[in-house]
Amino acid sequence: MQLFSRHLPDASLIEGIREGGPQRRLCENRLYEKYDYLIADGSRKHRLPTEDSASAYSDAVLSVIENLTTGRFEGRSELKTYLFQIFTNKCVDLIRKNTTNRQRVHDTLAYDDALLQHPDETRPIIDQLIAQYDIGQLRQQMQVLGNKCQEIILAWGDGYSDDEIAKTMSYNSAAVVKTTRLRCLEKLRELYRHMTP
Repeated sequence: MQLFSRHLPDASLIEGIREGGPQRRLCENRLYEKYDYLIADGSRKHRLPTEDSASAYSDAVLSVIENLTTGRFEGRSELKTYLFQIFTNKCVDLIRKNTTNRQRVHDTLAYDDALLQHPDETRPIIDQLIAQYDIGQLRQQMQVLGNKCQEIILAWGDGYSDDEIAKTMSYNSAAVVKTTRLRCLEKLRELYRHMTP
């Protein structure tokens, strides 16, 4: 079944993701697995560490999933081509971000240990939250999220990879952990939006 489902036609994946329900999660995982060879391509072509390339790939898959569900993907290109273009853009963004972060290495800001070193686009979200609110409020809002979200965010903040979190917390794959983590961070951002006057 694993081998068969890994090679589901793109049309079936698109339909499953758009329909939602339990089928959606399965199709999201299959989409991730179907083109995950792009991670090695990204490492080679963009000279990125495998972990950075995997992070860019996960971000690209999440963007594709969002664009499928919101109707932004109109099917003018193959799904693989669409994913590849977004992935390439994410790799380039990561290279730019890493270059910018090297230049800011002497900037100092007091971070809670659980929120250090975010490898993807969620770092600006956390930076903004910390700039606007103190750590006590951030901890309070994280408690509202519930135990699973707290555990994932804190483990990730402690430097555990999505793969390690998936194994420790019994998730199906690193892709599921990443999707869950980003949804938790989005919920956190929503909580802060409701706090603003």
